[in-house]
Parts: sequence; C-alpha cells; structure tokens
Amino acid sequence: MTYDEAKRSFTSLFKHEMSDEEMRDFLFSMKLDKDTHTEAIAAAAEVMRSFAIPLPISEELRSNAIDIVGTGGDKIGSFNISSTVALLVSACGSVVAKHGSRSVTSKSGSADMFEKLGVRLDLNIQNSARLLEETGFTFMFAQNHHPAMKFIMPVRKTIPDKTIFNILGPLTNPAGVKKSLLGVFNKDFVPKMSEALKINGATSTMVVSSKEGMDEISLSDITYASRLHEGKVEEFIIDPQMYGIKKAPLEAIVGGDAKHNAQILLSIFDASSTDAQRDIVLINTAAALMVDGVARDMQDGLEMAREAIRNLRAKKKLKQIIETSNKL
Repeated sequence: MTYDEAKRSFTSLFKHEMSDEEMRDFLFSMKLDKDTHTEAIAAAAEVMRSFAIPLPISEELRSNAIDIVGTGGDKIGSFNISSTVALLVSACGSVVAKHGSRSVTSKSGSADMFEKLGVRLDLNIQNSARLLEETGFTFMFAQNHHPAMKFIMPVRKTIPDKTIFNILGPLTNPAGVKKSLLGVFNKDFVPKMSEALKINGATSTMVVSSKEGMDEISLSDITYASRLHEGKVEEFIIDPQMYGIKKAPLEAIVGGDAKHNAQILLSIFDASSTDAQRDIVLINTAAALMVDGVARDMQDGLEMAREAIRNLRAKKKLKQIIETSNKL
C-alpha cells in the first residue's frame, strides 16, 4: 500500500464513511507484522493527527517540545518508566508535552500514575496548554484529543490480533512535537517508526526496543535503536554497561498498580529507590536529553539526570506541576 493509498483509506475511516463491517475488514487488513509498510504507518499517523484536537501553543513552544512515550504492549509489567523519565527530563530544562492514556494492557497507564501523584487530569485543552507554558510540562490525555477514536475503538477491540493502531498513539502527539524518544515492543518496527517520523516532519527522534521486547532502553540486555538526526536515520545498539550502568534483570524494574508506581517514582526522586529503578530512568533520560539537544551525548545526559535528582530539581518540578495543574 502506497502512502497516498493508505492516506485515502484512513481518511475515509476517520470520517466515518465506512460501515462497521467495512471498518473491521479494513482494520483486519492492517494487522501489524514484519510486512507492515513504513508508508502505511506514516500515512495512518498523519491522518489520525489531522483529526485530533491540537494543543493550542505557540510555534516556538511547539518546536522546542519533546515527547517521551512508548507503545506499551510489551507485557513485561515495568513501572511507568517513560512517565518518570518525562518528569526528570522536564526538571533538566526541556519542554515536555507528554501524550498518554489510562491502562490498556498494564496495571497502570501514564494517566493513572499521574492521577495518583496528584496531577489534575480533567484540565480542558486550553489549560493543558497553560500548564505547558507555565511549567515546561503537560500531560495530554489522549481521549480528550482524539474524538474520532470513539467509534473506531469498539470495532478495533473485536480483532484479536495487533493492528496498526497498536503503534499509532506515540506518532500522533496533539502538540505536534518534532522531537521524541519513542519505545516500541518489537525491534522490527524500530527503523520503520523512525522513517515514518521522518516522513511526517520530525526533526530529532530516537526509537528504541530492547532485545527482550521492552519499549524502553533496557538494563538486562542490549537495546536496538534508530536515531533521526540532521535529516538522516542511523541504526545502532545501546549497551548501558558501556556508560557505567550495571546490568540488572527484568524483575528488578517490575511495577504494580498506579499507587505502587507513583511510590517508585517518588523514591527515585528522593534517592531512596533501588539502583535498577534509578538506573533505567537515568539511561532513558540521557537518551531523551541527547535527542532534545540539551545534552551533548549519552554520558552528558546521564550526569545531567543524576544532578537533577541530587539537587532536588526533580522533586521541585513535580511539586510545581501538581500545584499549577490544581490551580488552573
């Protein structure tokens, strides 16, 4: 399927021009496997984002913003790593427009954990933009920005296999960010997601998937990565041990429900967590800071992340976000 063909089909889908049976047949044809074309991914993401309600922010803020997000679906049960990373990246001076939702396949989605931390989630879209302007961080609740999904998802749920919609969320940030650290559950999609981001106008991204199928940079094995930088996509492997990070088993970063995961986040920012919990956040934060251009390289990003915890900037940033969200 070419880009233009996919765009026409997905436009028809999002305009609700298909019957439920036609929708199901089309989504079934969009099953996610190694043969899924990059052009179809890019076209689907572009159409979905064009039907989203955008975050009303200035072009300057939009060009500066970054998202740290994963597809989910890795079934590993880790704590909310990307959400913790997003807050720490913000504490290091980046502008973070985080896109997420409640739990679908895990015990705690990003929205569930932010709610337990005390971040107000029922902000209207204008106040979500104000939160970003005032704190350098916002959380965009996916359901508030993608109304067309209300009639697509019931049909999607009747299909037992993964479809292209399992990877579209991270590609459809309503703030229109050009920079992202994006995790995916299958390494086959690492280069495809990078190319799709490039087609759709991204400027600086890194897509990662660990050898065990984790949608983060892992501590227990190598991680496959693809970086879009200065118009070129480069594939490489990340081994945290090369940066002085100790290897740790997957069990060391398993989380629980939203309350449990919120406690893990607070313990990381309090410097009272386990080494593995802290280190997996540090290595992913380092990658995000490098993608954002705030850090020169991974080692520089690691030092910045450690310092933000050590001098309590991470705790102060979280407090500022909670207090501001509840005043808006």
